Amino acid sequence: MSRSWSVKDEHQLEQIATELLTDFKNNRVFTFSGNLGSGKTTFIKYLCKALGVTGQVSSPTFSLVNEYQGLNGLIIYHFDYYRVKNVREAYDMGYEEYFYGGAYCFVEWPEMIEELVPKDSVNIYIDVKGDTRTIGIKE
Repeated sequence: MSRSWSVKDEHQLEQIATELLTDFKNNRVFTFSGNLGSGKTTFIKYLCKALGVTGQVSSPTFSLVNEYQGLNGLIIYHFDYYRVKNVREAYDMGYEEYFYGGAYCFVEWPEMIEELVPKDSVNIYIDVKGDTRTIGIKE
């Protein structure tokens, strides 16, 4: 399913997050690619909100993974692989348990661990040009 949204106002992200989760209700691993500052973490905040997370959502830049709780005990993992030096670090943290455990996994900088990302992941890109952000799904 190739699809993209043109975003001029951050408030549009709430609707897009809900649409994305509805359209891919059977998927649990979502990857996010884009330049630094493109809005990956911001969009993940809206996805978490749509899943019922009420606490703070922030980038796990230094811890590599944050865990959030959504509605009815739903577990969501948020990864940031920007600072990973090699794939071994992902192995050491037990990526398989996260990616194949049935919980939602939102993965920033999947390029750093590309060979470990599940084949059925929903791959999202975010591109910014001027005051417009494009969010799309990579096939």
